[in-house]
Amino acid sequence: MQEIRCGHCGRKLAAASGFTELQIKCPRCRTLNHLKAESLLTPPSSATSHQEAPCPHNRSSPG
Repeated sequence: MQEIRCGHCGRKLAAASGFTELQIKCPRCRTLNHLKAESLLTPPSSATSHQEAPCPHNRSSPG
């Protein structure tokens, strides 16, 4: 987990894991903190190296 701290006053706002974009308003100094992930930690399932097999033709239908 990664600690999320206010960029203005340094107060700990949260501990988060696996976020892509986050907005938190600091209750101490009222600064809106906007964070974005530096990179994706795990690739999406469609980006894996295996290839899916094509759908077989339905032999009962003409064509």
